Amino acid sequence: MKGYEFLVDTPIKLELTGKFKAPTSEWMHLSRYLMDYELIVLTSGTLYIAGDKHRYTVNVGEYLLLPPLTNQYGYKSSDCSFYWLHFSYKNDITVRDNSNDSSAYEVGKIVIPQQGTLKSVERIIVMMKQLQDSVRGYNEKTLNDYMSTVILCEVYNQLFFSQNNPNKKSKQEQLYNDIVDHIRWRHYENTKVSQIADHFGYNEKYLSHLFTKLSGLSLKQYILHQKMEVAKSILSDTNHSVSEIAFQLGYKDCHNFMKSFKKIVGLTPSEFRNAYSKRLLYYE
Repeated sequence: MKGYEFLVDTPIKLELTGKFKAPTSEWMHLSRYLMDYELIVLTSGTLYIAGDKHRYTVNVGEYLLLPPLTNQYGYKSSDCSFYWLHFSYKNDITVRDNSNDSSAYEVGKIVIPQQGTLKSVERIIVMMKQLQDSVRGYNEKTLNDYMSTVILCEVYNQLFFSQNNPNKKSKQEQLYNDIVDHIRWRHYENTKVSQIADHFGYNEKYLSHLFTKLSGLSLKQYILHQKMEVAKSILSDTNHSVSEIAFQLGYKDCHNFMKSFKKIVGLTPSEFRNAYSKRLLYYE
């Protein structure tokens, strides 16, 4: 797959950033020539966008990276929302093939495939929101450039370290990954360890021991941590009340949710939201 190479010993230059929400279900991306790089991270719906002669379909949890001088346009109605980041880079465009090859890793250099699925889109959402808050709160060039660079590095790390493990996955590791995926798809449910054990057909005690050995967290703790990652994303990305978020995540008692969030994150849900409150929202 084609990827773009960046040296990150010095920061990229932030041009613009924000969150876009389609005003209607009939919205189509405007037609233009990009003057810089654009990173798009989908948070809802599906985006149908073309770059030159190639048509892309970008779904929730996926990203798309387009280079300068791309003829960008929508080719189909897209009822969606996404975070976007425009940035420039001091060097010429360097295109790499086989960008998922583990041998490509070099200190101070990242290679980001043109399109991919993020391991944790929630982390990216929170980081993009933090960048937007920085732009509105400080608008200090050096800080914003470095924060933008960190976002690119996070995208790269999520792809590289999840897809390029040089060790062949064992049966236990595959089971662990299956459990992780199972939990992520059900983070809105009140999932219990016993339910996961029943689903995969293993003894509950054995499964908990295996998970702790491979992750360093007990299965129960991991379920809770994943819920809090999703909670941080919702707090950053929406105006839903804390009680609404608690209900979305399967909590019957808002106080139990707030207690768990404070214990894991170190802030109350309101404190976390207020720390990065200045979202940049666009409708064009």
